[in-house]
Amino acid sequence: MGGLHPHRSGAGLSTVLLFLGAAGLHAQFTFPGARYNRGQDVSPTFDGWEHNPDGTFRLYFGYYNRNAEEEIDVPIGAENTFDLGTGDQGQPTHFYTGRRWFVFSVVVAKDWPPDKRLVWTLTSKGRTDVSKGWLQPEWEVDKLLISKNAISDPFLRTSNSNPTPDNQAPAVTGSPAQTITLPATATLTATATDDGLPKPGPGDRGGRIQGVQIRWILYRGPARVEFDPDVSPAVYGKPLTSETKVTFRAPGSYRIRAIATDGAMFSTFDVDVKVNQGTSTANTR
Repeated sequence: MGGLHPHRSGAGLSTVLLFLGAAGLHAQFTFPGARYNRGQDVSPTFDGWEHNPDGTFRLYFGYYNRNAEEEIDVPIGAENTFDLGTGDQGQPTHFYTGRRWFVFSVVVAKDWPPDKRLVWTLTSKGRTDVSKGWLQPEWEVDKLLISKNAISDPFLRTSNSNPTPDNQAPAVTGSPAQTITLPATATLTATATDDGLPKPGPGDRGGRIQGVQIRWILYRGPARVEFDPDVSPAVYGKPLTSETKVTFRAPGSYRIRAIATDGAMFSTFDVDVKVNQGTSTANTR
C-alpha cells in the first residue's frame, strides 16, 4: 500500500475526526454486543478512498467477521460479488475472525461520479450484507489514517501509534504462480525491503515490531491451509526474505497472501496456487 498521499484539502480534518475513535482508542477497541464463537455472519465494510496520481480513485474495503473463533468461506459468485465488471474485484473468499481493515482496494475511473456507490454484497450464515463505497469527502484517507486504523488488525501489526509522513510501506516481491499435485506442499517466498523507518527504539518497545516482518495468510481457496511458518522474525536494516511451506487439504484454486509490515505501514503480495487432486489423497476439509 505504498504511494499513499497526504490530504491536500480541508477534508483531512473531517476524516481525522471521523476516524478518531479507531485511531485513539485502539487498545480498547471492541464491537458492541454479545460475544459469539460461531454461527454469525460476515459484514463487508467500506474503509475510505484516496486519489491516485493518474486521476483515478482507489476505494478501500475490509470486513467484520462477528465470530470469535469461526472462519468463514464465501466463494466468488452471487453471494460474494460487486456491482462492477464480472463481480470479482479482488475481494477475499476466506474471512478470518474479527475486524480486518483495508484488506483490498478497487480502482475506479477518474470520471467516477462523486455520489455513485460501488456496492459489495456478501451473503453468509443466511444473511445478506452490503457495503457501499463512494467519494464522500469525509471518507478520504491518507497513509497516516490507514496506519492509525489498521492498528486494531492483528495481521497488520501496525503497532506504532505515531506514524510519520516520511515513512513508506515495505516493498514486497515474491514467488510466481504455482501448480502442485496433492499430497505435495507448495514452498513460497516473499522478500520485503524497507526505508528503515520507523527506527527501532530501546528495549522491546512494548511488543512493537523492530524492523520488517512478514505474515502469511489464506486469501482465497476452497479449504483451509497450514503454513510452516506463518510469520517471520522481524529484521531491521536489510531485506527480509520469508519462506513458508503451505500444506493443502483439498484441490482447487488458492490465493496466498504475504503481508509485510514495518510496524507503522504495510504492503501485500499475492501468490496464486493451483492444487490438483492426487490419485491416492483423501479430500478432507
